[in-house]
Amino acid sequence: MGFFGNGDNKGFFDRLKDGLSKTRKFLLQNVDEVILGERKISPELFEELEEVLIAADVGPSFTYELIERMKEEVRRKDLDKADLLRKVLRDTMADILKRSEAPLLIPRNELFVIMVVGVNGTGKTTTIGKLAMRFQDKGMPVMLAAADTFRAAAIEQLEVWSKRANVPLIKQKMDSDPSAVVYDAVHAAQAGKADVVIIDTAGRLHTKVNLMEELKKMKRILARELPGAPHEVLLVLDATTGQNAVTQAKMFTEEIGVTGLVLTKLDGTSKGGVIIRIAHELHLPIRYIGVGEGIEDLRRFKSEEFIDALFEQNG
Repeated sequence: MGFFGNGDNKGFFDRLKDGLSKTRKFLLQNVDEVILGERKISPELFEELEEVLIAADVGPSFTYELIERMKEEVRRKDLDKADLLRKVLRDTMADILKRSEAPLLIPRNELFVIMVVGVNGTGKTTTIGKLAMRFQDKGMPVMLAAADTFRAAAIEQLEVWSKRANVPLIKQKMDSDPSAVVYDAVHAAQAGKADVVIIDTAGRLHTKVNLMEELKKMKRILARELPGAPHEVLLVLDATTGQNAVTQAKMFTEEIGVTGLVLTKLDGTSKGGVIIRIAHELHLPIRYIGVGEGIEDLRRFKSEEFIDALFEQNG
């Protein structure tokens, strides 16, 4: 089994820290304003903390669990100063994110199909391009499939990435049947053209029902032509959309069965706390996070690294 995600860690950590600066400011500065100083721990303090956390998009169920954990520590006399609450916040977040840390493992010399889903505008096609380059760099022959046949721009964008990554692209003309593209891609890969097939899919049709039926049909075709495929249904979410990202994740998971998540645009948002909510409520593996435009800004998700970057004092 092999997966990528090492290399240039120091550089990435600094970019992650910079990328999370808006979230850090929005979440932790407000938390610190509530808990720092020699304030006594009181019901009022917990109420204020609850308001701050809910506003930061970490979600009501995480907030409830966190406040309960803090109250329990106070009851056990393990906590007597308000500023120690920050450590409980950090530890609770770390515990939750750790459960969602799971790299995407791709077997060597075996055909592996990744179906990438998500609404338009999340960075789906760019994520596919970056993954293609990374896998290719790791010596895994990659093929891209342009199954978002409803947008000419999506096919063109994927074409640019396929040239950049120097990988083949399977496509048909606009408005053709996406499942036909998927069928062609699997057969080309089976003929020895690639070990990893990454499929771009539509993010918007006339209705949600249409979109989901289209995606289900693609999944059926894949399973029929290659038993076990798709091996990964990777959902790309845009962190800047906050609560909407959670709603999308629930919808795609219920409808087509998501197996992993990519959270993009963490560098452009103060709503990065939504990653806590997603991990806590959905229990889905977070495969990758994106903190910028560069190829190297899409990385395997490591919970400890994320928490360290978020809680850095000098960011």
